[in-house]
Amino acid sequence: MAEETKLPESKHFIHAMIDEDLAPGGAYAGMQVHTRFPPEPNGYLHIGHCKALCIDFGTAEKYGGLCNLRMDDTNPTKEDVEYVEAIQEDIRWLGFDWDDRFYYASDYFEKMYECAEDLIRKGLAYVCELTPEQMREMRGDTTAPAQCPFRDRPAEESLDLFRRMRAGEFPDGAMTLRAKIDPASGNFNLRDPVIYRINHMHHHRQGDKWCIYPMYDFAHPIEDAMEHITHSLCSLEFEAHRPLYNWVVEHCDLPAKPRQIEFARLGIDHTVMSKRKLRRLVEDGLVSGWDDPRMPTLCGLRRRGYTPAAIRGFCDRIGVAKAASTVEYAFLEHCLREDLNESARRVMAVLRPVKLVITNYPAGKTETFEVENNPNRPEDGTRTVSFSRELWIEADDFLPAPVPKYKRLYPNGPECRLKGAYLIRCVGFETDESGRITEIAAEYDPESQGGNPADGRKVKGATIHWVDAATCCGAEVRLYDDLFSDADPDAGDKDFLACLNPHSLEVLTNCKVEASLADARPEDRFQFMRLGYFCADSKDSAHDRLVFNRAVGLKDSFKPKG
Repeated sequence: MAEETKLPESKHFIHAMIDEDLAPGGAYAGMQVHTRFPPEPNGYLHIGHCKALCIDFGTAEKYGGLCNLRMDDTNPTKEDVEYVEAIQEDIRWLGFDWDDRFYYASDYFEKMYECAEDLIRKGLAYVCELTPEQMREMRGDTTAPAQCPFRDRPAEESLDLFRRMRAGEFPDGAMTLRAKIDPASGNFNLRDPVIYRINHMHHHRQGDKWCIYPMYDFAHPIEDAMEHITHSLCSLEFEAHRPLYNWVVEHCDLPAKPRQIEFARLGIDHTVMSKRKLRRLVEDGLVSGWDDPRMPTLCGLRRRGYTPAAIRGFCDRIGVAKAASTVEYAFLEHCLREDLNESARRVMAVLRPVKLVITNYPAGKTETFEVENNPNRPEDGTRTVSFSRELWIEADDFLPAPVPKYKRLYPNGPECRLKGAYLIRCVGFETDESGRITEIAAEYDPESQGGNPADGRKVKGATIHWVDAATCCGAEVRLYDDLFSDADPDAGDKDFLACLNPHSLEVLTNCKVEASLADARPEDRFQFMRLGYFCADSKDSAHDRLVFNRAVGLKDSFKPKG
């Protein structure tokens, strides 16, 4: 079930433009705002899509309007029903809903075809037999217009050829249908753009009914108009395509006239946003799948431990602008850390365990402590933690010989607090034949329950977390880091695969976690005290095999600029 989240109130240039449209005398005065989110079902949604999701669905939410979900399945070479289902699941997880307004671009193929025939009859489109290479050569430049020997082909001849294209008489690439606009336009998108191409390819919904498919620039405005979209919100690369969008709306017989508004895409450092490149990572086995917790996909972030509230809050806080910019991944982590600090249950876990024996604690004795689940949420109550003579602690909480400013355990060192339990002092240690430390010996102060000395003496040592060796559970813990060591692996001609971080995943298999985690359910999130925020893995974790993914560390590396 999707977690309930509330998008904070905000106003940016898109909302300002919509306000003008809705005002008395505006283009959409008295109308209900209607937006759409139109992903291409050729991969999984990633964090870059979240900005568009929050803008499209959030704008409809702000104005009490509607937002459609539409699969842009005009390119059958890359589409799959797997992606369609995954996209729906991810959007619902984020907390958005489209009710019964779920469409496919292919729903409108017949209408698009009718519009194309109508343009031919009006003398506004023609069938062209140039190859893509010839078309590029004859495209012209800023001083010379485009050339095409088929531009003045009679409408009747183009109409006949176009119908034969649909009937499958010609091979791929033999012909295209081009809009007849302006071969001398300074906007090259208007230099008689291709609006249909031949592609003898099976379509995941239409089967083999079609062998010609519309180009996105032609299909998009028709889809929007058929759904009575008022505001078609697009990323900035479509700004130069807007005149073509408007041309299609103006010259085709459509039931509505939507307005296209563009915004800058989301860029984040240390990752790639190209679905083609993400697919390459999956297909080459460089990650475990689309939901690998190192991936920027929504399913990957979810598996890692991200929350809908953190992601939506991140998208709202980075704002909406026309200028492209890159956001630090650390800020996304900062948003998650803020959310989990308020919501995650505190537990104790030891990732690199070493045995601690309290030599003066009675053998066979066990006691329990009641500890808060989350100090920020008293309503979450407490849980019971057991304590006995043998515990597990972190290996780096002990040194055989101290170093400057080291305040944890070492022989005859300072007293340290066992979190929520007692004060202890190290009295010795044991090693195996290789010199590896196998056991640490300590003595405890029976009068220091809760970690507070009865005589009020000052404790100079650190507070150490622990788990009871008698009741704890074993677990596997996966520590994730940036997938790319380069801050901008997507830039220019870089080989993004050469930028992969070889240390992006460390798997620890001998971890110890407190007994309360035995019932952890997939996607349950916790703060492992002193270590970070962790999530029970949604695929691999089970009652008899606990697996936790580190979502984010405790230390916040994000520092606001300015």
